[in-house]
Amino acid sequence: MPLVTSKEMFKKAYEGGYAIGAFNVNNMEIIQGITEAAQEVNAPLILQVSAGARKYAKHVYLMKLIEAALEDTGLPICVHLDHGDTFEVCKSCIDGGFTSVMIDGSHHSFEENIKLTKQVVEYAHSKGVTVEGELGKLAGIEDAVNVSAEDASYTKPEQVEEFVSRTGVDSLAIAIGTSHGAFKFKGDAQLRFDILEEVQKRLPGFPIVLHGASSVLPEYVDMINAFGGKMPGAKGVPAEMLRKAAAMSVCKINIDSDLRLALTASIRKYFAEHPDHFDPRQYLSPARAAIKEVVKDKLINVLGCAGKA
Repeated sequence: MPLVTSKEMFKKAYEGGYAIGAFNVNNMEIIQGITEAAQEVNAPLILQVSAGARKYAKHVYLMKLIEAALEDTGLPICVHLDHGDTFEVCKSCIDGGFTSVMIDGSHHSFEENIKLTKQVVEYAHSKGVTVEGELGKLAGIEDAVNVSAEDASYTKPEQVEEFVSRTGVDSLAIAIGTSHGAFKFKGDAQLRFDILEEVQKRLPGFPIVLHGASSVLPEYVDMINAFGGKMPGAKGVPAEMLRKAAAMSVCKINIDSDLRLALTASIRKYFAEHPDHFDPRQYLSPARAAIKEVVKDKLINVLGCAGKA
């Protein structure tokens, strides 16, 4: 099966009241863990590549690994650029085989965001590629994206219709209280479902995206700390909130930090128990298995997309 765009995925997700998992990838083990989990539960997938991942692993290596996953699983897979911040980056990914890109112009003024997003949409659509835009600013850190709590801002529902109509985007990332990174909330998450409801009313049938939606799984934070780590306690986005969002207009939910936590915790545990080992296959195998279990749980119990491939 060739790579697919997100268009048909989102249409089915909106109608079915579930969300597609968009998982960030950086290397072979992460891609294998994600795709093996999805194959076992027969779920569609979005594999996301950030600018940092492209710099780390190189575009061509990641694409060849994803091609291998396609051949191995036969799943519908969309390859998506996460947080592209310039037209040039988006164009490079489109020309390099990505089937979806995000242009994040949220750091610009409303008019400049529209101008940049429209430019990307026009080029992407000419190549049959879908585009995700963003309104509002999420707090937190993810690769080059770094927004302080003071600079974060919720999406303004009164702007969404104009933004979508003038840009022609295929999906829209909004800010309703989620946050990038592993250190999200000191207390319980307070997502603004009132904003989501208002956006849904203004954009009926239109796919909405949530970034920064990892749960910061406490078992992996505890495991990291048990084996020499110094991660402060933090709370992520509760699964029940994500399920509620998926039953509304949210068709894509981004997950990255939970994968990093599972991988790092597993490697720390392995070296604590086997300090004399040095074969990467030995310590990366349990890390890959941990990622697989995290993804399976998300697909089945959080996103509700198991069996929807």
